[in-house]
Amino acid sequence: MNVKVLLAVGLLVAAIAIGVSSFKQTMTPYIGFAAARKASGLVQVNGKLASKDYVINKEEQYLKFQLQDTNGDVMPVEYRGVIPGNFDQAVSIVAIGAFKGDHFEANQLLVKCPSKYQALEKETGGEHPDGVPQGAPADPAAPAETAAPAATGASS
Repeated sequence: MNVKVLLAVGLLVAAIAIGVSSFKQTMTPYIGFAAARKASGLVQVNGKLASKDYVINKEEQYLKFQLQDTNGDVMPVEYRGVIPGNFDQAVSIVAIGAFKGDHFEANQLLVKCPSKYQALEKETGGEHPDGVPQGAPADPAAPAETAAPAATGASS
């Protein structure tokens, strides 16, 4: 084979290997609390706020709270950084970081808050505000609404 072709193929293989390696290093897996306590490196844990009894200091950008997973296991979490303004409304919290000592030290927090549509659903008892049935497919065979004939204003 031509030396240029071999060199191009070699460079392409090296670039792909570097790309895959970099991608693997930036991936942060979701793991359970027990695995997070034993893991080395960055991991993601997911849960909900165990109680409203948390410590927040906005001036020092410090937050300490208890995160509870779906099994009921609770893990103390400490976070230093910009505190999400909607933290107390969170329905789900993802903490990215590592377990250090007796707590999970989060480098980043992702907070999922209830949707405005979920709030509307609670207010209306599960009914769509406009009376449209939820989850029902549109009926293409239904007759279209017709407008009333316009008044001409002229009388005979």
